[in-house]
Amino acid sequence: MHILLIEDEPKSGDYLRRGLTESGFVVDWVQSGVDGLHNARTQEYQLVILDVMLPGMDGWEVLRALRRTHDTPVLFLTARDEVEDRVKGLELGADDYLVKPFAFTELLARLRTILRRGPGRESDVVTYADVRLDAVRRKVTRAGQRIDLTAREFALLHMLIRRPGEVLSRSQIASQVWDMNFDSDTNVVDVAVRRLRAKIDDGFEAKLLHTVWGMGYVFEDRR
Repeated sequence: MHILLIEDEPKSGDYLRRGLTESGFVVDWVQSGVDGLHNARTQEYQLVILDVMLPGMDGWEVLRALRRTHDTPVLFLTARDEVEDRVKGLELGADDYLVKPFAFTELLARLRTILRRGPGRESDVVTYADVRLDAVRRKVTRAGQRIDLTAREFALLHMLIRRPGEVLSRSQIASQVWDMNFDSDTNVVDVAVRRLRAKIDDGFEAKLLHTVWGMGYVFEDRR
């Protein structure tokens, strides 16, 4: 598998290149956004690992330009850890978003998950039952009625609607939506789910966001 690594920090770049090479990947490493975009457009890669903060041309610009011509899978690997940054990366067309510092084993797992999906990228528009989520326009509707969500609520729904029928634990949700380890004394996930449920389910006959006691939550049409 041929991977393009776009990372300007020498220590991080060298660490990633060595680790990925030892894991069986062929890695091209460049240290600027301009060089990264040129390589991504002129050579064939199975996947691009992209930092956000790059000299000359940042990662947002690189991905925006790349998506005009190429569907190469892209994983953002960056210290930018705000929910708004992760949502922006996904909206621009990234296939995944991993925050530094990270465990190398998790990076490998995410890379392999993306590569198993094949060459096509996940659609920007996801539908389930009568809910439609447009990741590019950040627009959600149910039965044609617009639902206004905060950035965290949008990220939470995006995670749930892509995995319908799958029970997601509080720790899974916390790690992917808030990028934090779940503390059993913290009810941040429960509060966010409650607010999302009020917007998505209240006023509609069919309820989609369910609590699975002792396990977590599931997005599922049970009619």
